[in-house]
Amino acid sequence: MARDDKLAKEANVSGLTGGSIAEINAVSLVMPLSILLWSVLQSRLRLFTPYTPYAAFVDFLLNCGAVLGATTVYSSIPWLLNLLLALPAALVFLLNAPVRTKHNTSRPSSKSEASKSVPLDPLPVKPFITNHRGSMVVITCVAILAVDFQIFPRRFAKVENWGTSLMDIGVGSFVFTSGVVSVRSFLKFAAGQRPSLSKQLLGSFRHSIPLLVLGVIRLISVKGLDYAEHVTEYGVHWNFFFTLAFLPPFVALFQPAFDIVPSYAVLSCILGAAYEVALDFTDLTKYIISAPRKDLISQNREGICSFFGYLAIFLAGQSVGSIVLPREQVPRKDTTVRELLKHSILARLTIAALLWCLLFWFSTSYYGLGLPVSRRLANLPYFLWVSAFNTAHIAICCAIESVCFPNIHRSSVKEVEAKRSKEATSTILLAVNRNGLAVFLVANLLTGLVNLTVPTLKMGVWQSMAILSGYTFTVSGVAILLHRLNWIIKL
Repeated sequence: MARDDKLAKEANVSGLTGGSIAEINAVSLVMPLSILLWSVLQSRLRLFTPYTPYAAFVDFLLNCGAVLGATTVYSSIPWLLNLLLALPAALVFLLNAPVRTKHNTSRPSSKSEASKSVPLDPLPVKPFITNHRGSMVVITCVAILAVDFQIFPRRFAKVENWGTSLMDIGVGSFVFTSGVVSVRSFLKFAAGQRPSLSKQLLGSFRHSIPLLVLGVIRLISVKGLDYAEHVTEYGVHWNFFFTLAFLPPFVALFQPAFDIVPSYAVLSCILGAAYEVALDFTDLTKYIISAPRKDLISQNREGICSFFGYLAIFLAGQSVGSIVLPREQVPRKDTTVRELLKHSILARLTIAALLWCLLFWFSTSYYGLGLPVSRRLANLPYFLWVSAFNTAHIAICCAIESVCFPNIHRSSVKEVEAKRSKEATSTILLAVNRNGLAVFLVANLLTGLVNLTVPTLKMGVWQSMAILSGYTFTVSGVAILLHRLNWIIKL
């Protein structure tokens, strides 16, 4: 790669100004709207059961193609794409009654059969969580290659120091959604029954080793191939895999604090606020932004310091996971509104989203703290923005499931519940979610391969869309293949 092309790509990847939060929300709204249309087609027309090649093609168009279009050809008119998704969903929903299947009404034939049935899982699989996490991985995989093409708007690329962009929210969302599902292991134990801190640390270190290996492999490959990178993202040697690798041990260290402050949300806010105090009342911000890179720590100061912000995001994800993962109690006829709000997952998610949004507004508003968002620092506004964004999107996905598939967890038979859950989940998003980090690794490898073989900055619209479509199809195809083989690669 010529030096001029390399410098152009560095400017291309770093971004300078970012985009407005309203525009980012408009583009990202494509994901839940795609899930909405998929859910309506499934609940009203049973389009994806059985999963034929035609159904797979429509699934790909809705949950991968729509995201690709929103970040490229529809990037300047995202509301038009949102309308093209919302209108068909509304029409199909209003003009068709829900399709009733045999297992919708199945019940144990006798008390003896009911007593022999397998007990229901207290932490059942939630399709709306799978759909949300899968869609976040999809948009992340699409963006890491699309950013290298001219068709991808520069305002969507990662900003340099201050501001918001679509790719900035993607990195934090990956950490947040990891936190949502990671809390499952802690919910299985009561406060006094959790494994000792030493066992938790040992288990977390075992989980971190593969991520550390991936981080080293990426470091060697990037340096060895002279691949374009921007050191202000994480530093000279640090990368996102190292951030993910160090999260589990530090989260384990926070578990004893949970016994004192029994709220992951409060713990995350305390950590985020303490880190912001360090940024504002010491020379830490100046050090991160402008200090010379003399030693190993100063060379990687962005990744090391921003880790505390990502740890707060991870804990915030655990707070949402503690809401959505447990089984929701079926309301009785005499349930009061107060009890309904207390036990309703959707109600609690909505309240949590509003609180996160209010905190974010306060942190950035002229009438509040007036702080700018910085993904590079992973400061307090960035932590609150990521938490508000993801909690709101999960709440939307939960609302979609409540309307389209209201009876998923209202069966006393575990097999029926599992079948309903499977039918309410996009196969592509399920496959991507099952092997999220492996799929992300494949996407990174393909991104490097494309950039080493194709002059992406010189591609026209049709050439860019052809390459990006083939890339997205390949990534989703790998996910489907792993899913069909029932392989779950633990990284």
